[in-house]
Amino acid sequence: MQSEPTEPLPHINLVDPELYSHGDPFAQWRWLRANAPVYWHPPTELPGFWSLTRYEDVRTAYRDAETFSSAQGILLRPADHGADPGGGRTLALTDAPRHRQLRGLVDEWFAVRSVRALEPEMKDIARRVVDQAVERGSCDFVAEIAARVPLYVICKMMGVPESDWQHLYDLTSQAFAAGDPLTRRFAHLDILGYFEKLHAEKAANPTDDLVSVLATASIDGERLSAEDVILNCDNLLVGGTENTRIAAAGGMLSFLEHPGQWRMLSENPALLPSAVEEVLRWTSTATHIMRTAVRPVEIHGKNIAPGDRVVFWLPSANRDESIFDNPDQFDVNRQPNRHLALGFGEHFCLGSMLARVELRLLYGELLSRSVDIELDGEPKLLDSIVVNGPERLQVRLTPSAA
Repeated sequence: MQSEPTEPLPHINLVDPELYSHGDPFAQWRWLRANAPVYWHPPTELPGFWSLTRYEDVRTAYRDAETFSSAQGILLRPADHGADPGGGRTLALTDAPRHRQLRGLVDEWFAVRSVRALEPEMKDIARRVVDQAVERGSCDFVAEIAARVPLYVICKMMGVPESDWQHLYDLTSQAFAAGDPLTRRFAHLDILGYFEKLHAEKAANPTDDLVSVLATASIDGERLSAEDVILNCDNLLVGGTENTRIAAAGGMLSFLEHPGQWRMLSENPALLPSAVEEVLRWTSTATHIMRTAVRPVEIHGKNIAPGDRVVFWLPSANRDESIFDNPDQFDVNRQPNRHLALGFGEHFCLGSMLARVELRLLYGELLSRSVDIELDGEPKLLDSIVVNGPERLQVRLTPSAA
């Protein structure tokens, strides 16, 4: 039985983008975890939905793909926008068996062995990006460091010629940027257009890369359609860059706010793997993930009906007091650290190993040079309910005198 609320009900509005740039969503999540772990969030410009804020509830729902479907979309969107065009067609927006079939086409590329084989080239990318940033002396850590490393890595894996990396960097910078929605839309259309051309080239002359795999793949004896390949390429590009970009930048902001943790890491680089896990938990850059119930289910006495939207608030789950000791403390020594920042169950992040290695190599590159990093202006956080973290993080980079 759910207990009576222990604190007065605060104003709950988790779909206000400014809450994540100028407010404190953790206060609302804390209250919901304690008093209303399954909370009906009334409609706004977005449809109404059920909120899950506790770790175990989110984890259990992630595992139950037969009840909670991804095919109707995994992000809240206004009803007048219609269905997500990738629904039932892309890795992120499919259910079994299609999801397993699509994932099986590319799984090997993201396996531990493949990522380890790619690590020397990833390290070289991180080194070059840091070189350029240190040479400038002052830069936006988000745009000039955190965005470039994962983008260049996924471009390499997808078979994008290195001469086009800057072009895709420019397009993704516009597509992910705050500001004019029309500019973002046109940039996204240009990205789709780029992959339409690349798909045609790889279908005619396949090479050893992800786009060639998709361009020549068959499922149940049928080749993937050109549109399905293009949508999945877009999905891989966004999935392989956006969250890692924001996690890398959010992690650096956390280190700047907790300089003792960065100092501890510089004195003991063996802590890097656990530091990366804590960065992932602490930043939890995917603010929400949505599922749609396909059959009735009861959670904590609340009846969820087929067709109801159910939203998992990952930053809340990753600060659940029943799971994490001192959850509101940033601690690079944290063990164990079974966070849900990269999902769980069938839809566990395909690029989870890749993201971890990218973060480790990037921070390791900065630490190995003893680069002194300082804020060079007020950070600007994203106005978004989809991803949270720095939109702009201006820093000064001073190389060690040693």
